[in-house]
Amino acid sequence: MESGPAIFAGMVFCLFGGGLLAWTATRVRQHRPVAHGVSPVASAAVAGLAAVVFLTVGAWCFTRL
Repeated sequence: MESGPAIFAGMVFCLFGGGLLAWTATRVRQHRPVAHGVSPVASAAVAGLAAVVFLTVGAWCFTRL
């Protein structure tokens, strides 16, 4: 019974992290801003770091099964 919430949380974190990483990579590849009004390098770095953190947390949730 306790594995249900871990699977759900892991999937949510992994899907969001993967989507954020794909979106950030697409925006950087197209030379478009990741966040308006912020340095392009800083916004891409922060978004990329956040995506990696979300993917790591999702993987950690899956190890708790």
